[in-house]
Amino acid sequence: MPNERWSRGEWVVGPLFSIVYGGDRVGEGKRALNRRRVLERVEEIAGPLAEARGLVLLDVEYEREGGRWFLRCTVDRRGGVTMDECAAFSEALDPLLEGVEGLDPEFVLEVMSPGLDRTLKNDREFHWFSGRTVEVTTFGPVDGRRRFVGRLCGLEGGAVVVADEEGEHRIPREQVAKARLHVEL
Repeated sequence: MPNERWSRGEWVVGPLFSIVYGGDRVGEGKRALNRRRVLERVEEIAGPLAEARGLVLLDVEYEREGGRWFLRCTVDRRGGVTMDECAAFSEALDPLLEGVEGLDPEFVLEVMSPGLDRTLKNDREFHWFSGRTVEVTTFGPVDGRRRFVGRLCGLEGGAVVVADEEGEHRIPREQVAKARLHVEL
């Protein structure tokens, strides 16, 4: 009987489960390291260029989409940045990126403003948008809630600080599922 054989282990031929990774894990690790180096180098070049133009470099992304590599730089200034400023920054940055090791020679450069409802991704953005209204959702309850809408007070000691009508809330950064600028119409 099959049940008797199963209980004695005769039917177990291989592992009970297996994990299959898509692709070469070593190669993926190298690509991730390469991407990190590209981002660091682009920030070294784009940050001072933005500052010289009265802008702040908020974020740099380097992603592959549809077979092409996209380098996205998000810039801002107090009072907002115009489309013409983004275009001028792009034209100035493009030749400076020539020869950056690991940057695909056919990459597409996109320079953009943060937008009205930007998702905040890094410490720089949490500081830059301090004073603005944000919506923060958490992975688990913090102060008995999972959603906070209020004034962003910044980052303090590894916590996102949001003030609303109930007071100040210190939300541990690792608990933040999503934080974005909140637009009230």
